Amino acid sequence: MSPKDHAGHNIQLAVTIQPLGDRIVVHPLEKEQVLASGIVLPDSVSKDKPQEGVVLAVGKGGVGKDCANPSEFLKPGDIVLFGKYSGDDVKVKDKRGKDIEIKVLHLDGVLGKVA
Repeated sequence: MSPKDHAGHNIQLAVTIQPLGDRIVVHPLEKEQVLASGIVLPDSVSKDKPQEGVVLAVGKGGVGKDCANPSEFLKPGDIVLFGKYSGDDVKVKDKRGKDIEIKVLHLDGVLGKVA
């Protein structure tokens, strides 16, 4: 199964990333706000609000403090909330050769799952 973003686009990386321990790989979703006047505010204006992203891969647990297994809580394709400055940013290419930014987070960096 290929994870999909809110618009239904397949997210396929050119490389396979298998996160270690309690880490997960997330593709952040870009959100724009449109004011009633029609002015579009980019995501960068949203201050420190939590961000949403699509889970691309989950670790198997067994490394780190609590040895949590993320697959007990999440699976690829889930939409999650995380802090704006959580995790580590990594630039990779998708299968079409386009640069995209992903995040590698510890499970405790996830604030919740969007239903």
